[in-house]
Amino acid sequence: MTFKNREEAGRRLVERLIQYCDDPAAVILALPRGGVAVGYQLSLGLHLPLDVFITRKLGAPDNPEYALGAVGETGTIYLNHDAMAVYGLSHSDIDGVVHVQQQEIARRQNLYRQGRHFPTLTDRIVILVDDGIATGSTFFASIHSARHLKPRRLIGAIPVGPVETIQEVRTQVDELVVLATPEPFWAVGNHYIDFAQVSDHDVVQYLNLAEESLLGWKERSHSPTISPTR
Repeated sequence: MTFKNREEAGRRLVERLIQYCDDPAAVILALPRGGVAVGYQLSLGLHLPLDVFITRKLGAPDNPEYALGAVGETGTIYLNHDAMAVYGLSHSDIDGVVHVQQQEIARRQNLYRQGRHFPTLTDRIVILVDDGIATGSTFFASIHSARHLKPRRLIGAIPVGPVETIQEVRTQVDELVVLATPEPFWAVGNHYIDFAQVSDHDVVQYLNLAEESLLGWKERSHSPTISPTR
């Protein structure tokens, strides 16, 4: 399965999550940056609030794209022990990398939320969404971070990922919606025709538009119906 772009992937996920439409307990948390484009379509289609869940990859010393683990905005650190062993690294060896990513998380919190508070997740239905996963380190860290905030139900929503990683994710969430698990799997971007980079500006715009759309929907749905006079 190939998606035209992240927006199309989001619309397809709406069809699989329609039972949560208008659920007052549900909230969408998207992993920036790419996951926010997918989450925006979920917010529009399900009439649910959208926020970011900021998790940063901990890259290997000689290859920043290779994930040794990830750190979440709640402070939770997830380490891929197999990857750490390949490099012969201990937890203390990557303290510097963790600190750098925590600074980036703080920057993004200020930029993306623009003074808004992080939503309360206790006893809520949390739909955690990204544009796809490969090793899954960032998504696993996000799951662990979200669990600490005691949601009633944690749902993963992922357009595409490799079979092995998807199977592991499935064991860690209450429900998982996946659209495609292609074999062989090379990279998330290979399964999109348009996989253009999502900027910080785009993330802020998606969040603002989602908030405006939800407010408009609530106003329309609660407006009294005026019967025509005869």
